[in-house]
Amino acid sequence: MSQSAIKHTILVVDDVPENLDVLGDLLQPQYRVRVATSGKRALEVARSQPSPDMILLDVMMPEMDGYAVIKVLRDNAATRDIPVIFVTAMDADEDEERGLGLGAVDYITKPIRPAIVLARVNAHMELKQARDWLKNQNRFLEDEIARRMRDNQLMQDVSIRALASLAEARDMETGQHIRRTQAYVEVLTTHLRLHPRFITFLSDTMAQMVVKAAPLHDIGKVGIPDSILLKPGRLTVEEFEIMKTHSAVGGDAIDMAMRDVLSEAEFEILRNHGYIGGNAPDSAGVEFESATLSFLAVAKEIAMWHHEKWDGTGYPDGLNGDDIPIPARLMALADVFDALSSRRIYKEPMPFDAAVRLIIEGSGKHFDPDIVDAFIANKEMFLEILQRHADTEESLDHKLTSMRSHGMV
Repeated sequence: MSQSAIKHTILVVDDVPENLDVLGDLLQPQYRVRVATSGKRALEVARSQPSPDMILLDVMMPEMDGYAVIKVLRDNAATRDIPVIFVTAMDADEDEERGLGLGAVDYITKPIRPAIVLARVNAHMELKQARDWLKNQNRFLEDEIARRMRDNQLMQDVSIRALASLAEARDMETGQHIRRTQAYVEVLTTHLRLHPRFITFLSDTMAQMVVKAAPLHDIGKVGIPDSILLKPGRLTVEEFEIMKTHSAVGGDAIDMAMRDVLSEAEFEILRNHGYIGGNAPDSAGVEFESATLSFLAVAKEIAMWHHEKWDGTGYPDGLNGDDIPIPARLMALADVFDALSSRRIYKEPMPFDAAVRLIIEGSGKHFDPDIVDAFIANKEMFLEILQRHADTEESLDHKLTSMRSHGMV
């Protein structure tokens, strides 16, 4: 049977069998009719299959009247949206007002007039079909929006990972560095979410953005010459100055990306807050209407200023204290700890306890003291991450082989 040929179901509720017969005979040519002779039975039928598309409900019934029945129907999610038409001998205005006030869609008085009953039933059935269609359309649109958001999120995640991997491919570090530092940042943000100094900044959305942007911290290394980036020995003073430019190169690259997608109004907002050009933003943690803009702003903060130090001796801008954006402060500790505690092609890892001591010694000098406190409180989690994503001889050999195959070393 085609969808258009399927009959809609109407439940008729009346304690007088003759009334059921009259309404049944009237409706059956167009509808599938189910009947109930009491309020209690009506509720059982309404919750069973086939579920009624409409209920014609008598008011005056023993034990449980129609008013009680409709209250139960409206309180149950499964029956809440079934349209109810009262069919009753009670014809006072206050009776009709009460019935409509309880959620009935119409009120028909007895004795019934067949043409009137059919006209009203058909009209309300058409309205129900229209509401059902709209509900289905809304559900479809919501599902489609959710699907597209998942797709966009996946594309963003893949793009971030690809960009981070591009920088890593030209460096002596392995991909595990990206995983470790991102996990360290997540541990720190989770711990600091309720800290008085960070609670306003680290909203759910902002915390997620900081963690997601962490892999882009060294994106600027793509602009460093191989002769310096891949040098196995100690850099000269001049070479180190060039190496230090990778933070500004990364920040400027993201700055340009933001310029490309901004409207004039958005550009002014970001420029006024320092997110476009200039030094560190003067209002860290601004969440823009566009999630993409918010993410790019956070990514720029991390790439540009993760080598700043709490005491102002870092680079590229010599920022100090709270002038350093929070995402950059979090990244600074994660990056330094990983550099100390991880194996590299050119060095052995520092013992975990020794790396912890150096981080603690950097409190108030290199690092925000409260972030160091968060590190101390979670150092066992840092150790677990370090061990879970450890660089092995095999991974380092693979990295070196890959770089040699591309003529990089």
